[in-house]
Amino acid sequence: MELTKTNRALLVINVVLAMALAGIFFLSFKGDGAGFTSPEQNVRSVNLDKDFDFCGEKLPMDNFDVRQRLDQELLRNVYYHSHTILAIKRANALFPMIEPILKEEGMPDDLKYLAVAESTLSNAISPAGAKGVWQFMKATAEGFGLEVNNEIDERYHLEKSTRAACAYMRRQRERLGSWILAAAAYNGGPDRISKEMANQRAANFFELNLAADETMRYPFRIVAIKEVMANPEVYEYQIAEDHLYDPVNTYRTVQVSGSVENWGDFAKEHGTTYRMLKVYNPWLVSSKLTNKAGKTYEIHLPK
Repeated sequence: MELTKTNRALLVINVVLAMALAGIFFLSFKGDGAGFTSPEQNVRSVNLDKDFDFCGEKLPMDNFDVRQRLDQELLRNVYYHSHTILAIKRANALFPMIEPILKEEGMPDDLKYLAVAESTLSNAISPAGAKGVWQFMKATAEGFGLEVNNEIDERYHLEKSTRAACAYMRRQRERLGSWILAAAAYNGGPDRISKEMANQRAANFFELNLAADETMRYPFRIVAIKEVMANPEVYEYQIAEDHLYDPVNTYRTVQVSGSVENWGDFAKEHGTTYRMLKVYNPWLVSSKLTNKAGKTYEIHLPK
């Protein structure tokens, strides 16, 4: 049926009004934690007029170079929204498992933010081959007691890799005399940090001038991550509690001392799936277990 000029005019007016109302609704919607949040955002510079520290070691904020370098990392992390939201969500799941280990090992609680800097608390794989939440290279992992082969990779074992990270950081702190320098060594290598400290006659990290931009940024990045994650509301991050990821801390344990021909069959025999077996035990990197040494492994399974 052909529309009259009047009907066409009314149709256009109705469409325009509907679009206007939809726009007003969208712009004014504040959300309630169930989905949308307000698109309004105050993009502003970060307040640096406070103390910042890592593992109790204060940054010399009266140094303009230190202030500017920290400012850059804070801005990068404050406005890197998807990355920061994921880190906060994952922290709710992983920090309750990491924090008690740090305490047992006598390590500063701030070291958990190093794991965020390394992997955003995921079982990441770097282009260089570092793996797991703590991003160990194979040789370093084995040097700190982690098993790494074609069937088992304990860089993905959160408890064991966290203890290995504690041992590594403890050693570097003893060697270099500072947690901030130990963090720089975690990124750039302890030998390199020691050599540059000696060559440049540097007394601390903030006196170093390194060719590698990543290592120069690294301690500042950790401090920035700590600041944002410890104070998300200050930086206008609103994440509903039921949006946070839950810890995988309820499970049953089955000990395996022999070989397993197929983990899929093992999973079915124990009332779960291959996928969930891998979720609970990401360090099982093969579909089987040869276990010629007859070691005993604790396998976690959903209850």
